Amino acid sequence: MLLEMDSITKSYGSVTANHSVNFNLRKGEVHALIGENGAGKTTLMRILYGMERPTSGEIRINGKVVAFHDPTDAIGQNIGMVHQHFMLFPAFTIAENIVIGREPSKGLKFDRKTAIEGTLQLSQQYGMPVNPKQKVADCSLGMQQRVEILKVLYQGAEIIILDEPTGVLTPLEVKEFLISIKKLAETGKSFIIISHKLGEIMEVADRITVLRDGHITGTVNAADTNEEELSKMMVGRELVKLERRKVEYGEPVINVQSLSIKGAKAKPLLDDINFNVREGEIVGIAGISGNGQSELLQAISGLMPYDEGTITIQDVNVTGASVKQIRESGLAHIPEDRYLWGVSKDATVSDNGIMGHLESTSKYGILQGNSIKKLVSEWVQRYGIKTGSLSTKAQYLSGGNLQKLIVAREIAQQTPFLIAAEPTRGVDVGAMEIIHGELLKRRDEKAGILLVSSELTEIMKLSDRILVMYEGKIAGELDAAIATEEQISLLMAGGKAVG
Repeated sequence: MLLEMDSITKSYGSVTANHSVNFNLRKGEVHALIGENGAGKTTLMRILYGMERPTSGEIRINGKVVAFHDPTDAIGQNIGMVHQHFMLFPAFTIAENIVIGREPSKGLKFDRKTAIEGTLQLSQQYGMPVNPKQKVADCSLGMQQRVEILKVLYQGAEIIILDEPTGVLTPLEVKEFLISIKKLAETGKSFIIISHKLGEIMEVADRITVLRDGHITGTVNAADTNEEELSKMMVGRELVKLERRKVEYGEPVINVQSLSIKGAKAKPLLDDINFNVREGEIVGIAGISGNGQSELLQAISGLMPYDEGTITIQDVNVTGASVKQIRESGLAHIPEDRYLWGVSKDATVSDNGIMGHLESTSKYGILQGNSIKKLVSEWVQRYGIKTGSLSTKAQYLSGGNLQKLIVAREIAQQTPFLIAAEPTRGVDVGAMEIIHGELLKRRDEKAGILLVSSELTEIMKLSDRILVMYEGKIAGELDAAIATEEQISLLMAGGKAVG
């Protein structure tokens, strides 16, 4: 066995993240590690990569006991890790990012030519083509993912840990990524993949280990299982199938007319955007990242100025209004970047929870502790948010649990219009079920919802109508009831819808 983690336990005071976990990895294997948010997956991998020390237990590489004090020790044992949030230097070239820390030199100077040649050789060896001279700032997210993997391969990694590797990739990039992982495994590289996307896991993994509440609930061969069985192992119950009720649409809750934002070199970020969302309707926006979705949401919510156009919410003209004025007009917003727009990481779970709920949790201008505790505790229970306490700082919550807190807070605003941008990014299947159910509940209550997601399955599952964005324009509009993934993908790539 290439890697064995035997009886690994990790405790933080009274909280135990991993309970006597046994995990192993074979040479040339893709082994997936799945579980709900807060199940202990990332903690276990942080231990393997030397970022955490286990409370008890041991790690063996090729039968030999090893102890890691920091990632340098892990790298010395040929272990590499590609983190969920890429750790690249945008201003550096691809070659410079790949060799950083092990830079070739000529005398006292950096040997740029050797770095470029080494990068080309590495990319050709593993079938992952890159342009060594291209700056990372000019790379797509899919290319950045490739650079991260090449970087750990350059370091000599034989065991590669991938934490939520496809979270920011387009459908096409995901397919290319999965093919690359299979090819690398065929060369003898071994992978541990942390992911919530069961379809992708079933496609690429040889074995799958499930963690629940820090305990292993089972390890199965991918060929012998299915998504339903894995979901049950993760959450401990059968998932409820969503029911979409037929709803009669009402009046528009938002009207966007002729919205345009000028970009650099005369290429607009948004080009004459026109659409509305009606009461009781979910309008999904699909598109490859970088085609104007982010700018559209920021313009609507007051976070970005625009050059032309008008926006009305509930018949109130909010063109050029402040964020506060727009929210008061009837908008709630689940942002696409939870860390940048969604929370204050240094504030507590309670303080983050009551943002936008100050009126309902205060009396005569004084915050009421009992009201706050009751409100936020209800969300913690309903959404399964795992936190030590309500006074825990947001930065100590896992990404998925932080996402659930934001979703709970914004849906609870009960506004007539809700922007839901990447509402289930980084959450497990159980939480996804809850969030989807809550969004459909708001729709049934006659709220209008603008859904933006990089997951086509989510767009198609929840939407009543689908708009596709390409190069800052709405490339097409489809009835979700009859739209196909092929039609949407074609529009996303700049083609014409057929059928």
